[in-house]
Amino acid sequence: MKFDEQVPRNALVWIIATQFLVLMPHLGRVPVWVPFIYLSAALWRTMVYRGRWSFPGGWTKSLLSVLCFGGILANFGTVIGLEPTVALLLIAYALKLVELANRRDAYMVVFIAYFTCLTEFLFTQELLIVAYIFVTVIINTTCLVALHQPGQDRFIKRSVLRAGGMLLQSVPLMVLLFFVFPRIGPLWNVPLKAHTARTGVSDNMMPGDIANLGLNDDVAFRVSFEGRVPPRSQLYWRGLVFSTLENGVWRSLRWKDIPGNARRAAEPELVGAYSDYSVIMEPTQQNWLYALRYATTRDRGIVSVNDFRLVSPVELQDQRRYAVRSWLDVPLERELSDWRLEVETGLPEEGNTRTRELARQMFAAAGGNARQFVDDVLIMFRTEAFFYTLQPPRLQGSRMDQFLFETRRGFCEHYAAAFTWMMRSAGVPARVVVGYQGGEINPVNGTVIVHQFDAHAWTEVWLSGEGWVRVDPTAAIAPDRIEFGLEQALAEEGSFLADTPLSPLRFRSIDWINSIRLQLDAINYSWQVFVLGYDRDFQVNFLSRFVGNFTRTQLVIGITLIWCLLLLPVAAVMLWRSRGPSLRPEDRAYLDFCKRLERRGLVRQVAEAPSVFAERACATFPAAAEEVMAITQGYQQLAFEAKVARDERDERDVGDAGDGITSLADLRRRVRKFTPR
Repeated sequence: MKFDEQVPRNALVWIIATQFLVLMPHLGRVPVWVPFIYLSAALWRTMVYRGRWSFPGGWTKSLLSVLCFGGILANFGTVIGLEPTVALLLIAYALKLVELANRRDAYMVVFIAYFTCLTEFLFTQELLIVAYIFVTVIINTTCLVALHQPGQDRFIKRSVLRAGGMLLQSVPLMVLLFFVFPRIGPLWNVPLKAHTARTGVSDNMMPGDIANLGLNDDVAFRVSFEGRVPPRSQLYWRGLVFSTLENGVWRSLRWKDIPGNARRAAEPELVGAYSDYSVIMEPTQQNWLYALRYATTRDRGIVSVNDFRLVSPVELQDQRRYAVRSWLDVPLERELSDWRLEVETGLPEEGNTRTRELARQMFAAAGGNARQFVDDVLIMFRTEAFFYTLQPPRLQGSRMDQFLFETRRGFCEHYAAAFTWMMRSAGVPARVVVGYQGGEINPVNGTVIVHQFDAHAWTEVWLSGEGWVRVDPTAAIAPDRIEFGLEQALAEEGSFLADTPLSPLRFRSIDWINSIRLQLDAINYSWQVFVLGYDRDFQVNFLSRFVGNFTRTQLVIGITLIWCLLLLPVAAVMLWRSRGPSLRPEDRAYLDFCKRLERRGLVRQVAEAPSVFAERACATFPAAAEEVMAITQGYQQLAFEAKVARDERDERDVGDAGDGITSLADLRRRVRKFTPR
């Protein structure tokens, strides 16, 4: 292999380091054996460099590729989808290191690394991840710098400093283009994250589903209120309404199940105070959005459906920000249609006979008064031996009978489902609502942080003259869950975030850890609002503050002018540097002398000393020999007086200089008059 095709040791070290940096953010979503592929590839290439092993042959590479492909297929069950595709890319990136033999292979590995870095943004775009990827890009650029340092067998840090400087020079242009370049939609859609383990509340509910989210500390969404934040007991974030019960599973109504005249709910009478707020929701790959009671919005792409929920026609693949106005006390649907009445009182014909009988007895004891019946059931939950837990026993068969009369231990969905069942058994319209309850107020910026463990289920009961009324049976069993949150409610049980012992939320009692966590969350919220949320509307409003109203044509012209203003200084600097090193005045005068001789056919050779060139000139032009020697000696005397200031040198006598040349002005005058014959 030629010397200029070899991969320097310094570059190889940086390439291996970059591979592990690229892999780190993906560790939680790739099979556990993928890191061992990276370790094996790095070891193999290191041994090849040290001359102990050889590059793999064609059969070996084919076998490794087939085995890794089969491993991905076995882990994910498919290779179609975002996560298996990214896993395949990561494996190909690692295996490419094994056959890295020359500079061409090294360039390919570096360019694959740039592309692989971008795949992390398909999963998350949080500020810390962006900072981490920026550092990874610097290290990967260091690989390119090191590749252009041939023969560098020593690992040096200077390469990373040069790469960092190069990238920092591009930051001003990047920031400018971010603010002024027109925001356009994506050119393609990313496949669904079908294998994501936890995406939040599901579109159906069985006992235990929401309890699983109680072990998850991920952020579901963040909320910023315009004004006072409502009390925690009123922060019920509605997401789904379950009106039907099929095979023991609560589900929301399908679009085809709703009659045409009932697909749009009647507008309620807007009374009482309202709250304005904006929500930044994490991607869920679902259509429903979260908001407080009776929410309206003017944001495009959001509609309100017949059970007073907000939905998006397209699934949320990325973070979504939307502005909402909610009336927390407005009556909803005071008049109930016959179709709605039938749906919201429907139960399976068989099963849970003890629960049905208990409900009918209590309803009769309440004199057929629905409001009194609701209060009596809540009193039963509050006074009898019911327990709130994240670790309820498994229910089988007649689940409501088993829960109410035997286990009596459950999470919020157990109590919401049992309460709704009892209401419907007595003929009182009721439905299960799932979403989130409460949230953590960040004192740094005043936002409400809603985590996955805030997932909650409650009941809405329809009462004559009042409409749909929220009833939360969990508040009767565990009032601390509503007033203070899940952590306080499960303090005695100790099951809060039991599966994530290193979660920062488990250390909220330590002031400095909690302060850092909240500061980082506030910074991340600002990142989401001003960077990730910088869409076309935001851009137009932002630029309008500085230049007023503008058309698209004016925007294009403005961008072109800004681009020119930015690039002109860069071009001027590059042109100035291309002129070569600056010359001293005496050097320019002597080069003018050489050009005069060149026009007469005598060319000065590269690196030819002035005295040697003068001898050739005297031999070629004997008649001008005296003048040639005078100019040459005068130039040499002036050129090597480096320690004498220029203004002083121009005035002093140079002694043995050429005939009559005592200053730079004399040298220039003699050169202008020089005409060799």
